[in-house]
Amino acid sequence: MFQLLNLNYSQKDFTIKTNLNLENDFSQTLSTDPRLRLYNFYAEGRNIFDVATVRLGRQPLFNALAGGIFDGINIGIKTDIISIKGYYGANVPAYQKFEVISNWSDNYILGGKIFTDYLTNTNISISYINKNFKPQDYVATRLDLNLNPIQVLISNKSNQYQYAQAEVNYNLPNILNINTRYDYDLNFSETSKFQIDGEYTEVKDFTFRMYYNYRAPNLRYNSIFSVFDYGNTNEFEGGIDYKINGKFTLSGLYGVVNYKDDKSQRFTLGIISNFGTISYRKSMGYAGELDALSFYSAYSFLEGKLTPSVGISYTNYKLFEESDKSNLTTILTGINIRPEPKLSFDLQFQYLNSEIYKNDSRFYFRVNYWFNTAL
Repeated sequence: MFQLLNLNYSQKDFTIKTNLNLENDFSQTLSTDPRLRLYNFYAEGRNIFDVATVRLGRQPLFNALAGGIFDGINIGIKTDIISIKGYYGANVPAYQKFEVISNWSDNYILGGKIFTDYLTNTNISISYINKNFKPQDYVATRLDLNLNPIQVLISNKSNQYQYAQAEVNYNLPNILNINTRYDYDLNFSETSKFQIDGEYTEVKDFTFRMYYNYRAPNLRYNSIFSVFDYGNTNEFEGGIDYKINGKFTLSGLYGVVNYKDDKSQRFTLGIISNFGTISYRKSMGYAGELDALSFYSAYSFLEGKLTPSVGISYTNYKLFEESDKSNLTTILTGINIRPEPKLSFDLQFQYLNSEIYKNDSRFYFRVNYWFNTAL
């Protein structure tokens, strides 16, 4: 059983936010029961000197390179031309315990971001992050100079991720939207990722999409896996959406992924409507073969007080060219009942059938109630 609590206090430009979870297993006795996880516990001050926002405590880190939660400080300064954000702290202890990690110097997080939208229709940002994580030391058997086995203490350094990132986004309303991103790995001194995607919507009822991604493996610098050569990937994808009328849109996508010595292809066809979606997807090549047909629908009645939903998918796949094909069937059906905005009941049935899980059925029931009190 899980109990989730959000408790926030706000007064003018000052806020205290908490998010914690209490879990206990009633089916069997565990040595860790009950366990309290503290996800957020921080104070925030806004409009300091009319430009600054400061957060102090356990808080979320929204970062495309290495996100999560950390214990520390986050300072943001915003003007009419530019925004600057910087943060410093440390990883949280295991299981999000309500304590500060002991070896702070080996587990610190440092980073920042500079952002501007001064140019018309254009956003530009530059960011940096240095995330450290000290793996646990361990003893392993190795051979000495005389080829005799000896016990050796293995102790890795804490430098895990260190990236610099640049993003440029351009949006010409109702005509063109382009987003670009470049990541540079400072530990390995190489390009980690380059991505560009865009949409062209000037033609009536049509949307043209394109996507390109160059990516190197995202490996921890202090991991044994960093010594292997995994090869990089280049991914291309293009697609067209056609709006048939106000209720239905026909969508198609085709993509290719080039690996070091091979490639894979995929395409997707689908119909999107106000009542739900139906799609067919096919994958071929190095990443495996797959044929998948899926349908999902959800619709609200009685001004949102009653929302039934249903989803069905059937997949035929094989992981290797020489392997046999396997089938996977999933069914999901449920209903959300919301008699008032603060109270809701969710009822859901899930069914899965495959070679590994035969006729696996699950039934879920959830009650949500929001306690909001103005102090």
